[in-house]
Amino acid sequence: MSQNDQVTRKNYKKNKKNSNQPKKKGGAGKWIKRAFLTLFALMMLAVVAGGSLFIYYAASAPEMTKDDLLGSFSSELVDMNGEVFYTLGAESRNFANPDEFPEVMINAITAIEDQRFFSHRGVDPIGIARAATGFVTNRGQISGGGSTITQQLVKLSVFSTAREDQTLRRKAQEAWLAVQLERQLSKEQIMSLYLNKIHMGGNVYGVATAAEEYFGKHVSELEIHEAALFAGMAQAPNRFNPYVNPDLAERRRNVVISVMRSEGMITEEEATAAMDTPIDEGLIERSQDERNNLVFDSYITAVLAEVEEKTQLNPHTAGLTIKTNIDVDAQQKVFDVLNTDEYVDFVNEQLHSAISLVDVETGKVRALGGGRSQGGEREANRALQVKQVASTIKPLTTYGPAIEHLQYSTYHQIVDEEYTVPGTNWTPRNHDRQFRGQISLRDALVDSRNIPAAKIMNEDLEMNQVEEFVTNLGIDIENFSDEGSIVPSNAINAEMTPLQLAGSYAAFANGGYYTEPYTVSKVITQDGQEIDLTPETNQAMSDYTAYMITDVLKGVVSANYNTVGISNLPQAGKTGTTNFTQDQLDQYNYPSGAVPDSWYVGYTTNYSLSVWAGYDSFGDGYLSLNDGTRQLPRQIYRIIMEYVSEGMDNSDWSRPSSVSVVDVEDGSNPAKLPGPNTPSDSIVTELFVAGTEPSDISTSYGEELSAPTGLSADFDEESDELTITWDEYTLDNEDESVTYNLSVDGQSTTLSDTEAVITEPPSGSLTITLSVSAYGNTGPESSVSITIPERIDEEEEEEEPEEEPEEDIEEEPEEPQEEEETEEEPPGTEPEPEEEEPEEEEPEEEPEEDETEEDSEE
Repeated sequence: MSQNDQVTRKNYKKNKKNSNQPKKKGGAGKWIKRAFLTLFALMMLAVVAGGSLFIYYAASAPEMTKDDLLGSFSSELVDMNGEVFYTLGAESRNFANPDEFPEVMINAITAIEDQRFFSHRGVDPIGIARAATGFVTNRGQISGGGSTITQQLVKLSVFSTAREDQTLRRKAQEAWLAVQLERQLSKEQIMSLYLNKIHMGGNVYGVATAAEEYFGKHVSELEIHEAALFAGMAQAPNRFNPYVNPDLAERRRNVVISVMRSEGMITEEEATAAMDTPIDEGLIERSQDERNNLVFDSYITAVLAEVEEKTQLNPHTAGLTIKTNIDVDAQQKVFDVLNTDEYVDFVNEQLHSAISLVDVETGKVRALGGGRSQGGEREANRALQVKQVASTIKPLTTYGPAIEHLQYSTYHQIVDEEYTVPGTNWTPRNHDRQFRGQISLRDALVDSRNIPAAKIMNEDLEMNQVEEFVTNLGIDIENFSDEGSIVPSNAINAEMTPLQLAGSYAAFANGGYYTEPYTVSKVITQDGQEIDLTPETNQAMSDYTAYMITDVLKGVVSANYNTVGISNLPQAGKTGTTNFTQDQLDQYNYPSGAVPDSWYVGYTTNYSLSVWAGYDSFGDGYLSLNDGTRQLPRQIYRIIMEYVSEGMDNSDWSRPSSVSVVDVEDGSNPAKLPGPNTPSDSIVTELFVAGTEPSDISTSYGEELSAPTGLSADFDEESDELTITWDEYTLDNEDESVTYNLSVDGQSTTLSDTEAVITEPPSGSLTITLSVSAYGNTGPESSVSITIPERIDEEEEEEEPEEEPEEDIEEEPEEPQEEEETEEEPPGTEPEPEEEEPEEEEPEEEPEEDETEEDSEE
């Protein structure tokens, strides 16, 4: 047996022996090992998957050309009449060669933007990891960071800079193109291209141009504080613009200087001296052209956003012809109203306003005002910012849907009373803290009552009906409330932009047809391709809804005629005012009448115009009736609407066939037609959707009375009695009583029965008439005639006068009975007295007569 065989056998015996041993329990190390291997495998799988995804995304990256990198093409903005009113981008751009940029500028930009610029090959692995983390935590959006200067150059040259476009796909494509670019160009060339391309605020592009525009010097002469300012502006050019936000610009500049110091690029003394330099030192006065450009700035910001969103082109560099819808004259008027003291009193510089003017038929935006006292271009455009719109939302969430889906009339009755929305603890209050009881839809909207609006939206309407209505008007309900959906309080308040509000109301003015407001009609690329950006028009509501809301909102104009009324201009509108909470009033020590926002949105058959006034933050100030600031939106509206309406065909709205005009008795519920006796001051004219008009006639003030029927007269000679009968008269209102007016031979009486008996009526031809009275009114008469024959015993009584006293005595006791029986008979129908009356001296008769009169009175 060989030695190897012995060893093998020995090992075999050892293993066999061990195999017979009981196994030890535990094995924690094995589990750790398995967990580690599993985690490692998952990581490797993730790397493989990520690499595959990167390759897939990179393969679809667009081609990058020399023209893309140079980006020297300017874009022209054309007004509604075809005239160029603004040139955007590179027309006045100064290009600098790589050797013209001073070292301090290179150091500043790399310190704050890409410290490993000269060592990486286009991408920074650390930055990529940070971007991937952002992708996971921001639902597919890159939260920021990670881009090298090379990648930023690629993005500026090829891709959109919009935040929503910063996806993982886009990052992968940027990285791929950046690596390719690093292979083709030197670091100095890449840096030069980047510094010549970056936006430096307003209409300034490139650091060389910025050096001239801001400091009036060549780029090679920049000092530390100037270079640090430009490096800091690269992140947010308009936000850190020293003309616009000097405090923010200074803080950002000092951050760059501090990084440069920590990286050893400048000394401590140089950093201190640069930080101590005032931010406005060396800044030159803005040119007149730049000040003139501010007139269009709010409109231009909307144009740029719209072009980038709809075409994915960069208007700053793509050399486009952009055909806008701007009315230059209207835009100038908007700017003048907001930025001069010639029209209204804004009381201070912090008080802002936003204005949106829209053509109601086409949806074209004619003018925009984004704020006041702008220090530079591309500042915040408040016309495009979401704000609480207060009661201006009521036609959109409550009354419009109620007419559209429930076919409510303008008379529809609601009870204004203390109210809590079912299922919530929200108890809305009216602006005057009062209740008006039962009121019409028209009155509730004109007087802007909160409780009726809350009742209709939260009890009568379905939420899907409200959502459908507002969605048809281009409103994104995700921005409507903090919950991102329709909530009960949306009956009286919601969040929209001033431009969206003007566009929504334009649909009321345009017979229910809605077009999304747009600033750009067409874009023509450098190679002649035309891109039509005109949105589609859709029927957002029925014509009856649009007309009836408009008719009601005319009442708002009438109620505020002193502030918004314009002679010979049919118009409709709505006010709106937000409120501070009590805690906010206490926090800022504001008076009880202080409010944060005030609105007015109105329209004609030509234009829809929304105006907001307020402060950017609650702590900046408040609006008040005492200083007139709460009335500012109405004053601004009248000035601008009167200006743009001059010379226009300002016709009134035509009532569609789907709407009926009906006179209604005020207070009836449900609606009823006026009765014949309804006072004129209790009749209101309201609008109904055709086919839903009321048919019942009100009896509150009475019904039309007719002549009674069945009137007949019958004379009984034996009893010498005339019996008159008629049919019972029935009223529609069972709670009302009827009386009968009976006239016999000109003698009248009033009865409640349907029969009258007259003893010994006068002889001859008698005319009997009868009418009914109810509700304080008397109806027409019925009549009948009868002839009563002459009595034979009358002559005999004349020939025997000696018996007259006896007859008188015999008849005398019956006279009180006759008076008692004929208590309700017409005067003059009693039997004729004898020729000789009883002597007055007879004492026995007087007590009986007094007693009868007393009974009769009773």
